[in-house]
Amino acid sequence: MNNPYAAPQAEVADLTPTDVGPQEAQRRALIRHEVQLKSVGALYYLGGAMTVLSGLALLGQSFDGSYLALVAVGLLLLGLLYLTLGYGFRRLKSWVRIPGGIITALGLLSFPVGTLIGGWILYLMFGEKGQQVLAPEYQDVIAATPHIKFQRSIGDWIALGIVVLLVVGFAALIALALSRS
Repeated sequence: MNNPYAAPQAEVADLTPTDVGPQEAQRRALIRHEVQLKSVGALYYLGGAMTVLSGLALLGQSFDGSYLALVAVGLLLLGLLYLTLGYGFRRLKSWVRIPGGIITALGLLSFPVGTLIGGWILYLMFGEKGQQVLAPEYQDVIAATPHIKFQRSIGDWIALGIVVLLVVGFAALIALALSRS
């Protein structure tokens, strides 16, 4: 007699991959940290672009031979350094640890926001996971596992939306202040 309420007797194959290699397991364990370090690169790109634009604007104002030309050149060089660090972080290059650590440590002096962001960046770079992600050998892991992609959670998208709104609001405030002067 057939029992319609009995559990199925057929064998069902397990669809979750349990036979992953060591590189794939390592990449899956470190993918969030990898994305966070790449986000630091985006921050450095943004800071570098703003610093270069500030240097160019100041350079345009300093044709009278004052010290402003020297400050403008300094801003341009600092902006290029930030852009270089952004490239290193976005590509997860191992050489970014030393200059990134120095510049980020200097940013700790920018209390309170610079201290919070700088502390987080230093943790990302020099923590256990950061050491693994920024190691030269990790580039081989990335090359061997191109199919592994980071899946953002709903909280990530909400945080991104808040950041975008803050940046747009800040830009609107600057534009409003400039239009009144």
